Amino acid sequence: MRAAKLFNTGVQNGKAWASAHRCLAVLCFLMAALPIVARPQEGPPPARRPSDPYMIRVSVGLVVLHATVQNHKGNLVSGLSQDDFHVYENGVLQQIKYFSHNDIPVTVGLVIDNSGSMGPKIPEVVAAALAFARSSNPQDQMFVVNFNEHVRFALPDNTPFTDQPGQLQVALSHIKADGETALYDAIAAALEHLKSGNRDKKVLIVISDGGDDASKKKLKQVLAMARQSDAIIYTLGLFDEDDPDKNPHVLKLLARETGGEAFLPKSITEVVPICEQIARDIRNQYTIAYIPTDRKQDGTYRAIQVKAEAPHRGRLFVRTRAGYTAPLKPQTIPASPGDQP
Repeated sequence: MRAAKLFNTGVQNGKAWASAHRCLAVLCFLMAALPIVARPQEGPPPARRPSDPYMIRVSVGLVVLHATVQNHKGNLVSGLSQDDFHVYENGVLQQIKYFSHNDIPVTVGLVIDNSGSMGPKIPEVVAAALAFARSSNPQDQMFVVNFNEHVRFALPDNTPFTDQPGQLQVALSHIKADGETALYDAIAAALEHLKSGNRDKKVLIVISDGGDDASKKKLKQVLAMARQSDAIIYTLGLFDEDDPDKNPHVLKLLARETGGEAFLPKSITEVVPICEQIARDIRNQYTIAYIPTDRKQDGTYRAIQVKAEAPHRGRLFVRTRAGYTAPLKPQTIPASPGDQP
């Protein structure tokens, strides 16, 4: 709020455009650094990360959305302004406080199924992951989570992230398909690792058949983690029609809740162009932020809907996260008689 107040004061006082522009840039960093809603202070907030040029840490009650806009043909729509968007929370119109349409760096986790059923598909999966990296912003930082019944981070222990395609290729070359599937545990581990990233957006790309027969965590727990994070999850389902372990519903649910998209290709040859499409999607999103009119810290789920309309653009479709869980107000514990002075 302090940053927003400084910005508004600067504008009201008629400061030069350059000064206002610098304020906007700072506000952009502030809001991109935040989780979907500021968390209570009883635990370490996700926004606290090592110092870096992309992050400024502050606790503000903002909801930050990354929205993809498409026309009726499924093509990405650029060039829209803030006035073209309307944001609703639980059906109530919200005032947009910040808006941008820039290609900003992203922290990306590639979560790749290494279970036995993936064996014949691994070469195309590796090619697709590398195609995604080549199509991404050069300043993106990436990591790889390989999983069967075990969850493993593929980069060296002293390299939590990389922006080097060569390092990524080495990490992907370690994939060996065998064993069972701990999909939920892998996603949970990736969501936690994303918190250490220092880029403005957080993304997971999950490549799996959607089945799970080895996780300790439950789907309900993973969904709760996804809703509380600011991560966008894209899922790519690779399975045969007669695959008894396939679960496209899980892949669709994860994508829908976080503003990503689920892809269910009919052929393995579609995987590379799909990953290139995901990279384009990420680089062409709109960032929208608002302060909710409902400021209660009651832990309830708040549904979000974003609509876009612009002259001569036809019908527009907006994809963003479905909602978020409001923070809970920290409980005050009464002092015991023995604590009184």
